Amino acid sequence: MRKIVLTALAVAAACFAGSLPASSSEAIKPPSQSWGFGGIFGTFDRAALQRGFHVYKDVCAACHSMNLLAYRNLRALGFSEDEVKGIAAEYEVTDGPNDEGNMFQRAGRPSDRFKAPFANEKAARAANNGAFPPDLSLMIKARPSGANYVHALLTGYEPPPPSVKLMEGMNYNKFFPGGQIAMAPPLNADAVTFGDGTPATVAQMSKDVVTFLAWAAEPELEVRKQMGVKVILFLIVLTIMLYAAKRRTWAGVH
Repeated sequence: MRKIVLTALAVAAACFAGSLPASSSEAIKPPSQSWGFGGIFGTFDRAALQRGFHVYKDVCAACHSMNLLAYRNLRALGFSEDEVKGIAAEYEVTDGPNDEGNMFQRAGRPSDRFKAPFANEKAARAANNGAFPPDLSLMIKARPSGANYVHALLTGYEPPPPSVKLMEGMNYNKFFPGGQIAMAPPLNADAVTFGDGTPATVAQMSKDVVTFLAWAAEPELEVRKQMGVKVILFLIVLTIMLYAAKRRTWAGVH
């Protein structure tokens, strides 16, 4: 009897808990956006990719690394060889050792990886009040509903509701798990100037940098989709041919 009573109480408690409103610590599901690279025929908009790299370079790169990318990879965004060389040369990288056994600084080359903003994790945490800015190379793949989530996060900063008490140094973002995030709002209107004249609104910068991050996480996406379409077309033609051959082979059999 005791066991039955305890079981009944547990079931009642579970039902009551299920009827309660979601905790404020739960992140809100990000709304779906229309992405040019989505769907079976999706491709990357080169202009958006270049604008997105601009946003990353001028805003995000101050804290976030992209260790899996080299400057030469930017050719895929539509930059010319000379432009890529110029972008790489803006940075000083450590090389060596030289003939004397010493490390030295030199201008970046297209073959170099993107320069990280901090020498190591401890330096990154020291500069960000203990928080560690993650590498963004695979960020879109590392988060559920990656592109939608990152876009929502970048545009989801707002004053906290009265029921939420922010911890020191934290910012409120309803799309971040827990609602409190150490990163301050990274995007502000007109924070960058796009060469093609596109207005640099927060929403525009967010969509462009997400497009760039999606490309960084899966640069072979367009080739993969093209191959998939070819395979599907081949299988359709093969199916038709096999069906016609079957009809012809068995036409005289009753």
